[in-house]
Amino acid sequence: MHNPGSAIPERFAAQERFAEGAQFIGGRLTKGTSGRTHAVVDPASGEEVFTYELAGVEDVDAAVAAAHAAFPGWSSATPGDRSDALHRFAAVLAERAEDFARAESLQCGKPLKLTREFDVPGTIDNTAFFAGAARHLQGQSAGEYSGDHTSYVRREPIGVVGSIAPWNYPLQMAAWKILPAIAAGNTIVLKPAEITPLTSLLFAQAATDAGIPDGVINIVTGTGKEAGECLVGHPDVVMTSFTGSTAVGKRVAEVATATVKRLHLELGGKAPFVVFDDADLEAAVNGAVAGALINTGQDCTAATRAYVQRPLYEAFVERTAALMETVRLGDPFAAGTDLGPLISHAQRDRVAGFVDRARGYARVVAGGEAPGGELAKGAYYKPTLVADAAQDSEIVQSEIFGPVLVVLPFDSDDEGIRLANDTPYGLAASAWSRNVYRANRATREIKAGCVWINDHIPIISEMPHGGYKASGFGKDMSSYSFEEYTQIKHVMFDNTAVVRKDWHRTIFGDR
Repeated sequence: MHNPGSAIPERFAAQERFAEGAQFIGGRLTKGTSGRTHAVVDPASGEEVFTYELAGVEDVDAAVAAAHAAFPGWSSATPGDRSDALHRFAAVLAERAEDFARAESLQCGKPLKLTREFDVPGTIDNTAFFAGAARHLQGQSAGEYSGDHTSYVRREPIGVVGSIAPWNYPLQMAAWKILPAIAAGNTIVLKPAEITPLTSLLFAQAATDAGIPDGVINIVTGTGKEAGECLVGHPDVVMTSFTGSTAVGKRVAEVATATVKRLHLELGGKAPFVVFDDADLEAAVNGAVAGALINTGQDCTAATRAYVQRPLYEAFVERTAALMETVRLGDPFAAGTDLGPLISHAQRDRVAGFVDRARGYARVVAGGEAPGGELAKGAYYKPTLVADAAQDSEIVQSEIFGPVLVVLPFDSDDEGIRLANDTPYGLAASAWSRNVYRANRATREIKAGCVWINDHIPIISEMPHGGYKASGFGKDMSSYSFEEYTQIKHVMFDNTAVVRKDWHRTIFGDR
């Protein structure tokens, strides 16, 4: 296990890197003005990595002002110019990939192999995608729809966007917020979670180094109560994009509607994992463990509720428990580590509380405890399998956000799909079957923004990500997210070039 006295400076040196502050406003780092400090803590060791001054209201005002000042120039740049800047940005990110991977692992506790193979390459790919998308900001072709008039539709940027990103995927969520917004010609102020600001700051600095103008991307690192609410309610911010819990999302919506902002919400999830009795059992077991434990279960799309048709149920429970027992917990920077810690000791205790309460009404088949020894210093929790809980129980209905999979049996296909839909959430789901008709039915009838077939968790830049029901609305990634950050304008020409007295008479009568 590492400690901040030796390995952390070698791996990242955050205190030196951000000596000028942890706010990025108008193209430079500055210190926060709230008068309070906050520590970034390594969740694998419980040791402090970096202490900085939190953003206050003055910092939010300054960041919005910088974005507002940059908007005319950036929005009037040609799509080709914005595309070129984003291509340069992708190249800088690729050059610094290892730096990003280590910083993300350090602040989040993610295994380094995960950040190297998933978080950072996904972010670079997303940047490259939006570099291309920037050249396709299209309206609609002209046409004569009303007598002697020609109409067409312009698609335009909307202005200053205020976004709030969560702590579970700080780098990727920063990219998902920033890239479509600026590709469309907007400017942005992003508030990362105060416990994981490092890669968002590195991301903004890389954009500046790639030639994206000062003020286009700004980062304010502060609390949700102060900096977040100020950003969402700011009169010069025209759109709010938020990723986080449904409870906080409701508060964001309440504040945003006071100034009639456009709103994009990606909220909680409780993804079902439906295994029909003709599924490849080995593939489903491996998919369930990978899907449930990705990012230590701190993923809104993680597999959390496995519904297994009764002929496969006991074998699925047995094999999944056995596979979970082979998962290696350890130092995120060690090559053999499969699973890192949760984000904090508080989050570990929250997860443990769900499992401990479930012992009264369900069967804890694997895990269900924090490890001892050296790992006890960190926020670790063993991969956990819970079986035989009731559908209406807390552990089935509530978002746990930890390495916990709940397994329940079902009999008919109708019942399996009904149970899958029986939560307030609808972000993601998967169905496992060799039968194309069963699989197709699942894609139609499961109410979620993404339904995987015989897989769980992969995402790609070209396809949208976003939920149904209490999981929010709006899309990240893909051309659909690009459209979230634009507005359309109807333009209409009178082709006759004469005074239209007939219209005057219609409106005013004969004079």
